[in-house]
Amino acid sequence: MTKRQTTVLGCTALLVVSGLGASAPAHASVTHQVQPGQSIQAAVNAAQPGDTINIAAGTYKESVRITKPRLTLQGAGARTVIKPAAKPAKTDSCAAAGNGICALGTKAQPLEEVRIRSLRLSGFAKNGIWAAWTDRLTVRHVTSENNGTWGIAQERSIRSELRQNVVRSNGDAGIFVANTVNEEAGATDTKGTVVSGNRMIDNRIGATIRRVRNLTLQGNEITQNCAGVFLVGDETVPRAGALTVRFNHIYKNNKHCDATARLPEIQGTGIVLTGIEDTLVEANLIRDNVGSAPMSGGIVLFKSIVGTAGTDNVIRHNLVTGNGKADLANRDTKGTGNTFAGNVCRASEPAGLC
Repeated sequence: MTKRQTTVLGCTALLVVSGLGASAPAHASVTHQVQPGQSIQAAVNAAQPGDTINIAAGTYKESVRITKPRLTLQGAGARTVIKPAAKPAKTDSCAAAGNGICALGTKAQPLEEVRIRSLRLSGFAKNGIWAAWTDRLTVRHVTSENNGTWGIAQERSIRSELRQNVVRSNGDAGIFVANTVNEEAGATDTKGTVVSGNRMIDNRIGATIRRVRNLTLQGNEITQNCAGVFLVGDETVPRAGALTVRFNHIYKNNKHCDATARLPEIQGTGIVLTGIEDTLVEANLIRDNVGSAPMSGGIVLFKSIVGTAGTDNVIRHNLVTGNGKADLANRDTKGTGNTFAGNVCRASEPAGLC
């Protein structure tokens, strides 16, 4: 062995012994158990990325703020109930805002791969679940009910999966997905967010999809709201659109909601498309949504609040029946390139869309 080889081998041995250049050991995932009377937030604070917080059946009066990636918050189904604290801590921004669970990242560092599963949220002044700046958020088998604004809501988030949840009796939308709620901005590309297999019952609106792109809404049951689905855009760039709405059952959304500063009264509405582009609405069953409000009807194209026309939207192969004022309605008089094809229905505005 040469002197040079001996030197190299010696240096290699030194690196191995000292650990220099070696990867830091990976964190071994831990499951944190939370029992009634204990704090969910304390378990979240103690957890490391990759950990699971297992919440036993019982009632917990607190809000929970998640800012660490790759955490799983998991209950025992609807028997795990989270309600507002009698006196929310003023230092807790999630509780102070009136939310139940908050998943919060930042523009510089989106919150990645948080999972919220199998629990019930009830009675929060604002939202059951509120998420902002998240990537690959998953919400499954969650019941969110009787909250002041939204059941499950997110902004500035991408690649989310909102599946098999129940959202009911919330003050505004059961499920709300938006670009941002506090400033004017172009549509967010959600990069494939999926809203699927949910039940949306007795809210103001079942689902509001506002100022986003590349989202799929499919296989949901939506009933007893004032309106089933709002797909909303405006004049900002990039435009809202490139949405897919399919295989949903939207029926008897006949509750009456009074007009607001931004919207006229709502009743008897299945799906509204307003101010959006390049959206596909296909193979939905939309029935018995009856009302006489401006947006009443099965599938309705409507000009946006700021007057932006919808363009190049395709409504095809839907079964739309028993809806009043009409099964299909194109009330967007400035819209261009919007097509209706292969739908089964009885009455349309104008005639001939069926």
